[in-house]
Amino acid sequence: MKTLNVIGAGKVGSVLAKNFIARQVFSVQQVMNRTLHSSQAAVAWLGEGTAVDALHHMQPADVTMLTVTDDQIVPVCAAMAAAGLLHAGSIVFHCSGAKASTELLAAMSAGAAVASVHPVRSFADGKTIAPEFAGTICSVEGEARALAVLLPALQAIGAQTVEISADRKLLYHAGSVFASNYLVTLMETALRSYQAAGIPFDLAQQMAAPLARQTLDNVFAMGTVQALTGPIARGDMQTVALQQKTVTAWDQAAGDLYQAFIRLTQDVAARRHSEK
Repeated sequence: MKTLNVIGAGKVGSVLAKNFIARQVFSVQQVMNRTLHSSQAAVAWLGEGTAVDALHHMQPADVTMLTVTDDQIVPVCAAMAAAGLLHAGSIVFHCSGAKASTELLAAMSAGAAVASVHPVRSFADGKTIAPEFAGTICSVEGEARALAVLLPALQAIGAQTVEISADRKLLYHAGSVFASNYLVTLMETALRSYQAAGIPFDLAQQMAAPLARQTLDNVFAMGTVQALTGPIARGDMQTVALQQKTVTAWDQAAGDLYQAFIRLTQDVAARRHSEK
């Protein structure tokens, strides 16, 4: 098995490493987090590897996984190269959804092959996700030599892989942000709206939950066009205008959000009418 170093063993890094270990894809060599205590905790959960807290304690590995924050990818990669941890046979990949593999320029300059791997799912609870990782779609891009190793490795742990273009990475990641992060913000705004109308929080959740769940079920069963309901779908723009004004009077930011959705929702509704 090829050896694997993990730098930044948070939820994503730990889940991937745990699955690589379970399927005997890579042998975890060393794990480095910001503190030794954190590194030791990660190793204890993984059940494999040696905990370190600085690059000068690390030994070169066949593959290095950088699951650090986006703003640390470039400096950590540069520090790895300066520490002599990379060579012509090395593979380095990061797991940022927004950054491309080209961020790993220092590794490329050292002769290593680079890639990015982005698992498309929420990692709110890593310990729960780890045994359920199979079936996760992972978007990948990078150099052929790196992908020749990483694609089979990901497929071995049950991931579905899709290759994307480095120059479309930000646009691709925006799709995940809309589908996940901003969906949370939208539901927060919906719950606040209910509460502003006098609905207690617990009851607001009970009201919003079936609406949100059924709507998402409809989107993926029927498509977005057929799933659309409500005043814009009915062409009741007078209600929309009055509602937008009321929401803005309550909360300017929420009103701006409501306004931003009007045109896009009209476009969806127009497609529905054109398909009849």
